[in-house]
Amino acid sequence: MKEIDYNKQAWNLLAEDHYHHFKKRLTERNSIINENIMGELGEIKDLTMIHLQCNTGADTISLARSGLKKIVGVDLSDQNILFANRLKKDFQLDNVDFIESNVLTLNQIHQDTYDIVFTSEGVLGWLPDLKQWARVVKSLLKEDGFFYVYDSHPFFHMFDEEALAKNQVLIRYDYFDGKADMDFPIGGYASESKSHENYWWNHKMSDIINALIEAGLKIEYVHEFDTLFWNAGNMKEIKPGLFQHPKFHGKIPMSYSIKASHQ
Repeated sequence: MKEIDYNKQAWNLLAEDHYHHFKKRLTERNSIINENIMGELGEIKDLTMIHLQCNTGADTISLARSGLKKIVGVDLSDQNILFANRLKKDFQLDNVDFIESNVLTLNQIHQDTYDIVFTSEGVLGWLPDLKQWARVVKSLLKEDGFFYVYDSHPFFHMFDEEALAKNQVLIRYDYFDGKADMDFPIGGYASESKSHENYWWNHKMSDIINALIEAGLKIEYVHEFDTLFWNAGNMKEIKPGLFQHPKFHGKIPMSYSIKASHQ
């Protein structure tokens, strides 16, 4: 699929910059994962986890340091995996492994199961097929395990980014249009923005939930937050890794989480 190929090429451009950025942050702090995620994951010591769409592995490293017995990071970008393995070596962790794979075809090459299937922060919009994604999630999950996703809210993605930074709410993108949105800028949150053709799908909240249900998973909860995990413009960092817009505090859902398990 050409869109997936272009996305892989685009993320490859960012990988080395991300490696240097996150190596510095992980040297300064034991974990860079925000408290919303860690609070909802609960006690993970001695469990096994697979981290889908792990980028260059910074969150994977953070989770490994939280006492997991084993964690496996998966990413589409070969350069992301190259630098993720470099981070693993830098921090001398032996409970971490990385796999280069399109998440949608991961079950063709990997059949292990885990206590936790995890994905977070800017992930689902890069996937064109949520039904296949949910089937892969289920295939990776132990019978008594759970799946967890924390991501930016589809409702938030309707808004014009430049207007929001000026305290204005303007609808720019369709909520119900499932077609890919093509753009050229990519990155900018952990490195300078690069330019390469890339594609994003703004899936409806109902599509995300129903894909998991259709795959045979039970929704334990859906939570929504008025904080975001990057500064989308004129936002304040109220806690490490959590940004809030002063004008729209309590008014706009900006991120969400879902926990699901076997029926």
